[in-house]
Amino acid sequence: MKVMVGGTFDPLHAGHKKLLTRSFELAGPDGEVIIGLTTDEFAGAKVHPVRSYQERLKNVASFIEEHGYTAEWKVEPLSDRYGSSLDADFDILVVSEETFSVALEINELRRQRERRRVDLHEISCVLAEDGRRISSTRVYRGEIDRHGRLIR
Repeated sequence: MKVMVGGTFDPLHAGHKKLLTRSFELAGPDGEVIIGLTTDEFAGAKVHPVRSYQERLKNVASFIEEHGYTAEWKVEPLSDRYGSSLDADFDILVVSEETFSVALEINELRRQRERRRVDLHEISCVLAEDGRRISSTRVYRGEIDRHGRLIR
């Protein structure tokens, strides 16, 4: 299977790791995962500071290598909501609850371009120990750590 996933991945927290892990599971050992990583310009719209593209790329690559996934993978710059997903040939798009609406837009735009619809795989958000979603914003605010533990 050929799987696409995208994000800013900063800081790389438990929710991001779940998203990436599921992407590799769906691709299978002989599949391929294409990771859209937001560019510095596109990530600049975030409400919190974001590390450089190169630093985020290094962190994502380290996570993948540490887990020993055998599927092929590559990272491509994501400079808008869709990246190459509108025209690329792939099977599955993995998204979080927060970005599922974008996945629906992608399939609609693919239909308009007479491209094949892709399967959408939605990952539930990972909850912190307070029952609220783990998010980069919460980590940067110092409310929780990357694993969702409350910072006291």
